[in-house]
Amino acid sequence: MEIIGRQDDQRTLQQYFESDKPEFVAVYGRRRVGKTFLIKEFFADRFSFYISGLANATKEEQLDNFAATLTAYGKTPYARADNWLAAFRQLAHLLKNDKRRSKKVIFIDELPWFDTPRSGFITGLEYFWNSWASAQPEILLITCGSATSWMVNKLLRNRGGLHNRVTHRMLIEPFTLSECEAFFKHKKIVLERKDIVESYMIFGGIPFYLNMFAKGLSVAQNVDKMCFGRNSELKDEFSLLYSSLFKHAENYKKVVSVLAKKKMGLTRAQIVAETGFADGGTLTKMLEELEQCSFICSYNAFEKKSKERIFQLIDFFSLFYFNFIKNSKQSDKNFWTNLIDNQKHRAWSGYAFEQICLQHAAQIRQKLGISGVVTYSAAWRSKKAEPAAQVDLLIERNDGIINMCEMKYAADEFVIDKDYDKILRNKRSAFREETKTRKTLHTTMVTTYGVKRNMYWNNIQSEVTMGDFF
Repeated sequence: MEIIGRQDDQRTLQQYFESDKPEFVAVYGRRRVGKTFLIKEFFADRFSFYISGLANATKEEQLDNFAATLTAYGKTPYARADNWLAAFRQLAHLLKNDKRRSKKVIFIDELPWFDTPRSGFITGLEYFWNSWASAQPEILLITCGSATSWMVNKLLRNRGGLHNRVTHRMLIEPFTLSECEAFFKHKKIVLERKDIVESYMIFGGIPFYLNMFAKGLSVAQNVDKMCFGRNSELKDEFSLLYSSLFKHAENYKKVVSVLAKKKMGLTRAQIVAETGFADGGTLTKMLEELEQCSFICSYNAFEKKSKERIFQLIDFFSLFYFNFIKNSKQSDKNFWTNLIDNQKHRAWSGYAFEQICLQHAAQIRQKLGISGVVTYSAAWRSKKAEPAAQVDLLIERNDGIINMCEMKYAADEFVIDKDYDKILRNKRSAFREETKTRKTLHTTMVTTYGVKRNMYWNNIQSEVTMGDFF
């Protein structure tokens, strides 16, 4: 199968394959993002050893599978080892007998599933790398897991024998809009760019979800097929998603549920108040792990100290779940098609489009011609202005300009009328007064199809359209 997109990731993997020293690579990222597919398709038949952990299996079952895989690659029987130290000695034996002259690629997928309670798996992996593999220039060890928190805390931040042993880390991100477009073209599914943007608002560029799209159906019809009705493929996805990544998943779901209600996000103190959780290490761990898995992000409000960081839910599917799937009737298989142009749909689409803009900030900077300029991005909310004023994306530049980005999702060219022009002017005035900035303020409109030319259009300084995200 052909790998769609992922050009930077493919170049990185090629560099590791051509390296003249031993490499230990940790690949991680959100569930369903395509980590395993990328590694398997890139290396194809070049594995010296490839194994995947078994979900909810015992130590003995994992060791059985390990021995069977060794036997398959070695063409000679390997007995099941009694422990992981012995199992990794067997792996070293297999690799010593591998006569290929190129890099020997070992791929251990779903690594966290091997680490059953008191199994000694991490000790075995430490032994394998430190006692043998790290001295073999032909070794390329790739480990992978969807449980990002495990990958980060047990592997990348390991304080024992694997401390600083990982030579490279690879975070596999969701597809960009451009990669989504290429994916749909590859599948011969005809969608306009606005359709692709709406699909992104719901599924966030996760290949597993996009692969469920059927030819000949509109985006709305596909969403109904996948998310609504008794037999929808993703009706249980939200619970499965969090349960597969976190122990005590209900607590993590409670955090994201309160964040889903607040567009601009919540401070830590507000999360404590909304959830009733203690303000301690457990909450810190949950917030860190949710951020590591790209479900939430944290940011500083403009000119605020780091202790006042704001946490925001950014996972598109989770946002869609809380807005629509959670309380939908299972019998309504046309729920989404019938909801289009409803007020709730319009409110959600405006916010979801803002999230797309924030996740494509690099493309916004490129369109503004400031890719090479040092920038700082933040959000701002007025504490004084009446009516309330806020800016979801400020780009403070090193050349004395601040772009105040206004993000609007519309079915046609966006029209700035007299009332909206007043809102924009009030935002600029409130921002300058409250921040005391002396920098030049530029209003930048980020829209689907651009801004209609009228008497108020000249009051904005720059435009970005959804086409620029592709």
